[in-house]
Amino acid sequence: MTGRLDLFTAAPAEMKAWFEMSLKIAPKLEHSLLELVKIRASQINGCANCLNMHTADARKAGETEQRIYLLSAWHEAPCYTPRERAALAWTDAMTLVSTARAPQAVYEELAFEFTQEEQVQLTLMINVINGWNRLAVGFDLFYDAKPVVAAA
Repeated sequence: MTGRLDLFTAAPAEMKAWFEMSLKIAPKLEHSLLELVKIRASQINGCANCLNMHTADARKAGETEQRIYLLSAWHEAPCYTPRERAALAWTDAMTLVSTARAPQAVYEELAFEFTQEEQVQLTLMINVINGWNRLAVGFDLFYDAKPVVAAA
């Protein structure tokens, strides 16, 4: 780890609580969907740490290279389901909430694809990844996970 400080040493109780809360939310929705959301928010926020971690996690979970690479242009890419597109649109809006707000059309798409409980779960997960992005970017953190290397 590089960085300005070690979060878990500087504020152990708070970081433990933050980490535990993060884990409680994650299992509620499809793992593949959550990884796409984490990658997309991390792209918007420019978080190399989280991009490194979640692209590796997505690959381990069976996500294709094509779908990972196309996330930055998901609007034009035909390889995402309507449910994934609704989640990605909501991720964009919530991550850029200061300028994008929460457009009614984006919410209607979300409401069509997700139950009310899932809408809250997804929004909480978007908040969690945005929080991790801000911690990693703000404190210049990069945990170097071993990269996934394709067999030749």
